[in-house]
Amino acid sequence: MIILKSTDEIKRITDACRIVAEVLYEIQNITETGITTIELDRLAESFTLKKGAKPAFKGYRGYPASLCTSINSEVVHGIPSVTKLREGDIVSIDFGVYYRGFYGDGAITLPVGAASLAAGRLISVTKEALSKGIEKAATGNRLFDISNAIQRYVEGNGFSVVRNFVGHGIGRELHEEPQLPNFGNKGEGPELMEGMTLAVEPMVNAGGWEVVILNDGWTAVTKDGSLSAHFEHTVAITKDGPRVLTAL
Repeated sequence: MIILKSTDEIKRITDACRIVAEVLYEIQNITETGITTIELDRLAESFTLKKGAKPAFKGYRGYPASLCTSINSEVVHGIPSVTKLREGDIVSIDFGVYYRGFYGDGAITLPVGAASLAAGRLISVTKEALSKGIEKAATGNRLFDISNAIQRYVEGNGFSVVRNFVGHGIGRELHEEPQLPNFGNKGEGPELMEGMTLAVEPMVNAGGWEVVILNDGWTAVTKDGSLSAHFEHTVAITKDGPRVLTAL
């Protein structure tokens, strides 16, 4: 069942999303060669707790950390560790918070130092694919209009969209209906209505779309070893168009 949110509920989701945006901004400012992803995780958790919120992912279905930190060929759900980031790496940071009864969720992909031209293009296309999808998050459109816009832009630039993981509704629960794939046929899926709140999150691979899960039970990596990038915003559908809640 898709839950439509009231104006007050969207405001409260926005409050949670603001903390997500602030944490990702802080992470972006300190991501550099030599830092470990566990250091990024500790910063995110400390900042969140000081805001009176809780990290959404820690303990969720047994996940052991506050951030998901996925490096290079890791697609999503990478577990923070003492491994140091290296010059030329790219790292996807996925983060959510629970604040006063509601969730916010967002993700960015960052270059570590100077990224290669290929990595930079992958990041750029993934970020723009998110924007293309959000443009379709308007009342009267269909859910898969978002999916189709993402898929067409990504594949038109020679990359592939991950099919094993999808975006989702969000609100009082971290994952609500509907599921929002990053591929699909235009004009299909539920009608988009005012009050829907969605986590739109393209995950894009430089090679094929297939992924495998590592032995830790969480980390998804590209099957062919190619680079992967991930961007995410929490978006509210309003009568005036899509409103991005995780933007600073």
